[in-house]
Amino acid sequence: MPGSRDEPRPADDGSGRENRWQALTVCLVAGFMTLLDISIVNVALPSIRSDLHMSESGMQWALSGYALAFGLVLVPGGRLGDAYSRRVVFMTGLALFTMASAAAGAARNETWLVAARLAQGLAGGLLVPQVSGFIQQLFQGAERGRAFGRLGSTIGFSTAVGPLLGGLLIEVFGQENGWRWVFYVNLPVGAVALVMAYRTLPGPSARPPGRPRFDPVGVLLLGGGTLCLLLPFMQQQWHAAAKWLLLPAALVLLAAFAAWERRYGRSGEPLVRMSLFESRPYALGVLLALLYFAGFTAIFFIFSLYLQGGQGYSALLAGLSITPFALGSAGSALVGGRLVQHFGRRLVTVGLVLVVAGLAGAALAVHLWSGHHVGWATVVPLLVAGIGSGLVVSPNQTLTLGEVPVVRAGSAAGVLQTAQRIGSAVGIAAVGSVFFAEVAARHEDWSGAFQRGLAVALGFVVLALITHLLGGRNKA
Repeated sequence: MPGSRDEPRPADDGSGRENRWQALTVCLVAGFMTLLDISIVNVALPSIRSDLHMSESGMQWALSGYALAFGLVLVPGGRLGDAYSRRVVFMTGLALFTMASAAAGAARNETWLVAARLAQGLAGGLLVPQVSGFIQQLFQGAERGRAFGRLGSTIGFSTAVGPLLGGLLIEVFGQENGWRWVFYVNLPVGAVALVMAYRTLPGPSARPPGRPRFDPVGVLLLGGGTLCLLLPFMQQQWHAAAKWLLLPAALVLLAAFAAWERRYGRSGEPLVRMSLFESRPYALGVLLALLYFAGFTAIFFIFSLYLQGGQGYSALLAGLSITPFALGSAGSALVGGRLVQHFGRRLVTVGLVLVVAGLAGAALAVHLWSGHHVGWATVVPLLVAGIGSGLVVSPNQTLTLGEVPVVRAGSAAGVLQTAQRIGSAVGIAAVGSVFFAEVAARHEDWSGAFQRGLAVALGFVVLALITHLLGGRNKA
């Protein structure tokens, strides 16, 4: 793996390396919980709205508030783990996430639920960067590629399986209380994961004497810039054109953040060391993640709406229709983690081409066979796209973080995951606007709206492919 020869091999004494695969399993289970909660709530919204009498604004915050809080904490959470103890930060995030899930399931009104979702997002943002940090710390060479393959499989599977699991829980526990179990299901999993994390995750390695400095100015500038960047895309109920003024404000804040980090880095360890972006694999990987997630995440959003709103599918059947993508993604991510050592960037190229072909095939299937059985018509195209997705997400993580020093693994992973969250927000906003505009303008032509929305999502994936190919050519 590039860069791995310059890193000292972790010793077995107290490093946790002898339990590395058990530790990885605990990390992936916890990470799966937090990533699942981004998508699983979608199918529960009708039940939640009915039971808690939620407003449209409240529903929007229950969805986007989680993703917003999650994205704001990723980089500071990663830096906390790098500077102090990844195990402590991981376990703190896991405990808080479990308690916030209990609070969300017990919600009695809109404000209660939104507050619990925000707390869930903050806790998830603390936890998730530690997973990549532990992989960097505990694995090297081919093993690291396989570990990132499992992480990529978890990311792809959790994103796609959320609607299916949500539909199953509502089917089992009923419309009135099923939505509460969407949150309660995290409690036993979180409790067991906490015990296993304490037993298997390594403690902090030896650090230079002196108290680490945390860069509060950097935290505020990055948080403000990320907030201004995400809010206009996440708040679809906010129709005033003035919301787009937040975008130039975001650019100013992020430019100030970059300048401050360079200055702060001369005398201390900044929140994000800007020299990371001087590495072409890292900079290219972050940009690729942003563009790809803009297309990849939005697909499930409009496909679920199309099936339930246009074809009369239940939440469970809509979730089942997305399963081919989830299965293809989970399986190929594991394979991609093993093959990335041998094929490198070519594997990502193959994955992106397969995603483009699969999505184009799904659009054609809907155009030719739109109707109640359209879920069957899209099985093969979605399976192809899912296989491609697994060959993008997992190898891109490995290649992007391959040259990052272990001491900065958490913050570097936080930046990568923040790019994924920003891409998801932008993609859902862009694809969703086209989808809803077409539904309204064409008298609820759900099939046409889905095809046009899918074309926008496909455009983001094509941009990711072009970026990837140009980046590889320039490197050559």
